Amino acid sequence: MTGLLTDLYELTMAAGYFEAGKASQKATFELSIRRLPKQRNFIIAAGLAQCVEYLLNLRFSVEEIDYLRGLPQFARVSSGFFDYLRDFRFTGDLFAVPEGTPLFAGEPMLTVRAPLIQAQIPEPALLSAITFQSLIATKAARMVSAGGGRDVLEFGTRRAHTPEAGVLGGRAAYIGGCIGTSNALTGLRYGVPVFGTAAHSWVLSFPSELESFRQLQKLLGPQTVQLIDTYDTLQGARRAAELGPPLWGVRLDSGDVIALARQVRTILDNAGFPQAKIMASGDLDEYRIRDIVAAGAPIDVFGVGTELATSGDAPSMSTVYKLVEVDICGIKRFIAKFSQNKESIPGSKQLFRLPDRDVLARSAECFPAAEALLRPVILGGQLVDSLPDAHAARARALKSMAALPPQLLCLDVVEPRPLEYSKELLTLIERTSKNRT
Repeated sequence: MTGLLTDLYELTMAAGYFEAGKASQKATFELSIRRLPKQRNFIIAAGLAQCVEYLLNLRFSVEEIDYLRGLPQFARVSSGFFDYLRDFRFTGDLFAVPEGTPLFAGEPMLTVRAPLIQAQIPEPALLSAITFQSLIATKAARMVSAGGGRDVLEFGTRRAHTPEAGVLGGRAAYIGGCIGTSNALTGLRYGVPVFGTAAHSWVLSFPSELESFRQLQKLLGPQTVQLIDTYDTLQGARRAAELGPPLWGVRLDSGDVIALARQVRTILDNAGFPQAKIMASGDLDEYRIRDIVAAGAPIDVFGVGTELATSGDAPSMSTVYKLVEVDICGIKRFIAKFSQNKESIPGSKQLFRLPDRDVLARSAECFPAAEALLRPVILGGQLVDSLPDAHAARARALKSMAALPPQLLCLDVVEPRPLEYSKELLTLIERTSKNRT
């Protein structure tokens, strides 16, 4: 994991910390949600596994160190700093909310406690991993909720912003509630179920639609999903039925899917295929899915690409990574920003979940009736325990979503979930404000 996967100013600050004798000073940073994305009542936490992988494998190669030496910004930096980078390892602690947990504005997702340089350099990578996957997991959760019990598949690799974004997007969508992805590497790497049909190019490559259907059925057997809208959707449905079993189902990728689904359902039922499923794809999002479901269209599965892989209506989120505490020879100094609309909260914290509200408290506080969400993941540079896999994260997301108040699951913004500050935290905020310089 390359040490240059960061912003230059993280490295110039690291050099400055080193030259100022602050390399071993213990610091605590928090990654939190400053504001929810538009049209969101919550987000689903995802991306922790990639943060852990990054921290445990973060290194600087000889080539990378030589590159930094040659930059003008490091011309006045002593050789000791580059020796420090040669032996760089993350030796700190990471506390995190489990993947699949719904979170709300103002709530922390990660706490990093480590020597100052080790805690500073990872900022961009941690923000990127958490923000991207949480956006996709949340978009998936909204689509699954809108589907009203119908399955949703992630089909967005070709629309993702990079190939790797397609892989991680498939993982995040599965955590958010999709039943699987079209991305084969996501399946191999993370054990996510993979699904696929056929493209229009398959149908067009044969002299007739019927022959393309026959060859696909021969290849896939019970997994056969015929794409029936290349020429005439209803005729395509008749031809798929004409071949007889096996037939998992058919896919509609264009046209008035509500009207077409009803007609195709009748064709399949009359031909003796009442169990064959109808899949819809093509420019779907949660609002379109909601309308299709509300119309009572007999669609069993939604395959969603562009809008899901890019979180199309909300492609960014205001997540921040802020220094909240430093430990200087055993003496703690609590730190906060007081910039307008960009305030931060001092001190290491814990997030507690109660049925009707969340409580943000100081890290040493206890609320016996509540669930403490920030849990130890890495201690002293070592993984505490194996991380839950994507299946466990998905199960947590589905269970947690079911426990949310129904109004938070609607697609429109409603009153936010209450977030309270403990008395001890309020006291610390007030004291820090009075001591600011």
